Amino acid sequence: MNKQIFRKAMSKFATGITVVTSEFDNDIQGMTVNAFMSVSLDPQLITISLDSKTNFHQNADKIKRFGVSILREEQQEISMIFAKQIEKEFKDFAELDGIPVIANALTTLACTVVNTVEAGDHLLIIAEVDEIEINEGNPILYYNSAYKRISDE
Repeated sequence: MNKQIFRKAMSKFATGITVVTSEFDNDIQGMTVNAFMSVSLDPQLITISLDSKTNFHQNADKIKRFGVSILREEQQEISMIFAKQIEKEFKDFAELDGIPVIANALTTLACTVVNTVEAGDHLLIIAEVDEIEINEGNPILYYNSAYKRISDE
């Protein structure tokens, strides 16, 4: 099996889109992450997976707390900005428990890192959720290497 077949197979799993944000190097940093999941209810833990080529992976030792913003349908462009698919400056941040998050996201989480695990060419960051804000709306999805909406057929 080659990498392209593996990537195609994994694209058949529909995921939500998140933007992970933190503050380091005297600036708010962010990246689009679709490898996100809840891990535990007690304690309340989540994990994100960071590619070794990313700025977040390379600065993981500086990141003690971060935000996760689960994006809504209307926020596809924000995902594309933080995935570096379009070049545009983004400044519409809100704050949750002292952590920068995306304003008006479907859900935002403020998290504290509790563990990291090297896994192949990725770093898994396990974090405890300190604060949550939930809003109404529908999530933007990623399926078959493309953005989708719940209403899409």
